[in-house]
Amino acid sequence: VQLQASGGGLARAGGSLRLSCAASGRTLSSYDMGWFRQAPGKEREFVAAISWSGGPTSRAGSVKGRFTISRDNVKVYLQMNSLKPEDTAVYYCAASLGTGMRVLPMHYDYWGQGTQVTVSS
Repeated sequence: VQLQASGGGLARAGGSLRLSCAASGRTLSSYDMGWFRQAPGKEREFVAAISWSGGPTSRAGSVKGRFTISRDNVKVYLQMNSLKPEDTAVYYCAASLGTGMRVLPMHYDYWGQGTQVTVSS
């Protein structure tokens, strides 16, 4: 499965961005999906996850109330509001063959190439 993340860019603090993730040539409907991010010099960290059914979701404490993960049959989205400079990172989408909205990168089987998000103060 080849994942393609898009929608990153430059935003001011307090602004919004919407990331999208799609798979080449297939749907994502059978996968639990996650968003992770990695800032320079830091480890990749969990941001949000959504079940294959689109029902249960999970978000890291640092983004609760600001970021929302959603999906349709074709794409997975990460709506990011009230952005902060500390949200600056490369954002990755990932697909998991397992279930349970895992929060560790090791539980995901396929990864996109990442999209840069930069938030200025």
